[in-house]
Amino acid sequence: MYHTRTGSYDEIPEGMMYYINNYGPHFNKKLCKEASSRMYKVVNGKKEYITPYTKEHLDEMLEAYGIKLKRNKLYDAVYVANMCQADFLGKSVPTEEHLCKYVKDVIDDADAEEGYVFNRYYADCMFMNNPIEWDDVI
Repeated sequence: MYHTRTGSYDEIPEGMMYYINNYGPHFNKKLCKEASSRMYKVVNGKKEYITPYTKEHLDEMLEAYGIKLKRNKLYDAVYVANMCQADFLGKSVPTEEHLCKYVKDVIDDADAEEGYVFNRYYADCMFMNNPIEWDDVI
């Protein structure tokens, strides 16, 4: 059984347990790439898949706006940036500068437990019946 302060999973796939034992409840590069590759915006009623940010691009943007992340682990911030790009950029998050501020707000949220971003992603995948192929992201 996997326990965190935010919850537990009674039955956890073997691949997920291996993943968590190696990366903790965080996005590694492969899982981030896989998750981000599924992200899209709906424009004029049509799906438009985003061009995902890379870690290097996000780091450059954060530096350009003088934003430093204190609690980021592995690729969590990259996942958040891509999710924000798909869901909010050009709407409630008007610019890339605001996207960077959003990433900081999520990653450095003082009352969020470690693994919050990963656990939210996992819960969303299960809710949408969109299983994660753990062997592909290890």
